[in-house]
Amino acid sequence: MKIPVIVIGGPTASGKTQLAIEWALKLDGEIISCDSRQIYKYMDIGTAKPTLQERKLVPHHLIDIIYPDEVMSAGEFQKLARRCIEDVYARGKIPFLVGGTGLYIRAVIRDIDFPPKVDADIRERIKEKIKNEGLSKVYRELVEVDPVTASKISPNDEIRITRALEVYYATGKPISFYRRGIDIDYPRYDIVYFVLNPPRDLLYRRIEERVDKMIQLGLIEETKNILDMGYSPDLPSLQTLGYREIIKYLQGIYDLKSAVEEIKKETRRYAKRQLTWFRNETGVRLISYEEVEDAFCEISRYRK
Repeated sequence: MKIPVIVIGGPTASGKTQLAIEWALKLDGEIISCDSRQIYKYMDIGTAKPTLQERKLVPHHLIDIIYPDEVMSAGEFQKLARRCIEDVYARGKIPFLVGGTGLYIRAVIRDIDFPPKVDADIRERIKEKIKNEGLSKVYRELVEVDPVTASKISPNDEIRITRALEVYYATGKPISFYRRGIDIDYPRYDIVYFVLNPPRDLLYRRIEERVDKMIQLGLIEETKNILDMGYSPDLPSLQTLGYREIIKYLQGIYDLKSAVEEIKKETRRYAKRQLTWFRNETGVRLISYEEVEDAFCEISRYRK
């Protein structure tokens, strides 16, 4: 029997958490977070994590699982999330996959294999080759071993060329091999995929209100505390929205008003990119706030 997996995606500040909690309470479900920043410990306010009270109402998984100086790949997240889904369902609960990181959602619900971790020595050899022989020659090598991937990469894109070649050298298979199944549902799941799609003006207003609330709740103090623990401001985790602007404020690059306005502006841009991603995904149903009740009726068949 397939496992029912209810996916709730959407842009930041669209109300995914509140909707997921409401539905999970009605269907006796648990929430698996699909957020590439809520996985980090200590980063609470700036990532808009569910509150402790919300987590008491409905169990949440894959929050606070790594430290700010650690890295999580989509392949690693896939394994963790699928393990959570199996566990939730085995206990008689309905798994809800909720978040705004479209890549993480895709990794979990599509029939995708990810290449294994690549030895750092392989990456260094490729970089050395680029340095000695030139990027154009290395790109031609990629054309020979993986023409499908090469056709989608600019000859000047050193990062993606290196990644494609390191996978080929490490596994003997082109990286395009691992991207099969990108539009095919994982056969173990019965997936219902909703994406909240609020009106643009309302979403932007919610974003501004959220940023103001983050400042009031202590985003500046939270960022300072993380830095005081010894974490570098250059870490990828701390170069995310909100934290990077507050770090610049703490460094004297921005005044507070400019930092807040920059967070709001960049969050609006991020929300737009999120919606573009979700609209391009297979099997997604965009829903307005007015359509939420009808959407729930579609999944009420899972009620025990």
